[in-house]
Amino acid sequence: MKTCPICQQAYSDDVEFCARDGARLSGEVREERECPYCAERILKKARVCKHCGHDVEPMVKADTVAQTPLPAPPEKTFDPPSTRPQESKPVTAASRPPVAAKPPQFEVMPEPPSKLKFVLVGMAALIFIGVSVWYISQHGVKNGEVRVNPNDGLKYVWIPPGTFTIGCSPGDKECYDFEKPPHQVAIGRGYWLGQTEVTVGAYKRFAGATGLQMPPEPAINGRPLNPGWADEAMPIVEVTWNDAQAYCRWAGGRLPTEAEWEYAARAGSTAARYGELDEIAWYADNSGHQRLDSQTLWKKEGQANYEKRLSDNGNGIHQVGQKRANEFGLFDMLGNVWEWVNDWWDQSIYQIGPSEDSLGPTSGTERVLRGGSWVGVPRDIRVSLRNRRNPSNRDFDLGFRCGGEINIP
Repeated sequence: MKTCPICQQAYSDDVEFCARDGARLSGEVREERECPYCAERILKKARVCKHCGHDVEPMVKADTVAQTPLPAPPEKTFDPPSTRPQESKPVTAASRPPVAAKPPQFEVMPEPPSKLKFVLVGMAALIFIGVSVWYISQHGVKNGEVRVNPNDGLKYVWIPPGTFTIGCSPGDKECYDFEKPPHQVAIGRGYWLGQTEVTVGAYKRFAGATGLQMPPEPAINGRPLNPGWADEAMPIVEVTWNDAQAYCRWAGGRLPTEAEWEYAARAGSTAARYGELDEIAWYADNSGHQRLDSQTLWKKEGQANYEKRLSDNGNGIHQVGQKRANEFGLFDMLGNVWEWVNDWWDQSIYQIGPSEDSLGPTSGTERVLRGGSWVGVPRDIRVSLRNRRNPSNRDFDLGFRCGGEINIP
């Protein structure tokens, strides 16, 4: 057997040259050493390890060339796959540096918006528009400005915020105990209030829109006061507190609080009335064919006879807005018909003396009425006077007006 002196491949004796590297084969004595990579025995002159295939430096004799240290075998590395081939110069396996893998590139596709997002955005936009419209409509409004409410077609007056003294007016000798003691109340926010009491025409509009029936027609001692509800400029009467509140909600507002009502009725005045009684109100003395001394008549007659005397004299309801308005431009705040307000009745509430406007007691059996009516004697036609009825009551002189934070463009 012959061996290639370079690659250590064994051949038969009849082969003269190595088929791998072309070296002449010889049968000389083999000088061996360990492969620095796999530690197997190879010839000292070998350039390639026949066991692991690594290129190795041939070892020369010590007497001719200084022994050089063999390079340490490199740590095994693994080239991660790359997205495209790397171009580089050929290097030996022992010195080839590892190639860092380039992270794959992905195209980010935008997620299509869901239907819920469109709904939420739409709702937010509607809320923003609604709030903006309300803010613009309520701010920049002048004190006493009059606007028509498109819901019920009535005129409403803007009442500015302020502070006033509620209760018995200075110098008023006719106050009842439940009007005392007077105390200051702050109205912190402006609000709208009907310029007149709600009319028959406006209430017909409400009844038609909601499918409700008109209340029973008013009459005193059998005498009709507005037959067939024909006079639509008269104030609506014979309504319960619930009827009134339902109307105001339909119109976009609410019944005013007791404090809001008196603040608006006074319109900056501290007097018991905001003008001469006959100029500003319909009451028992002037609401019939002939003038009566109702105060004397009430003292002499019982209630039944008193009402008969009024009926015989033709006393009754009058069209709204016929008397002089107060300084806020409000008509009939005194006289014509009693007006339901929001509060529950509490006879001693003034003794607590709330300093800010509120809805009053949270419960009760009767609701507050304000303003007096065409049946009333002069003592009952004052801005501080308080009255009360069961909220289910109807009568020929019970009406109302609406107010609150109405959206009036």
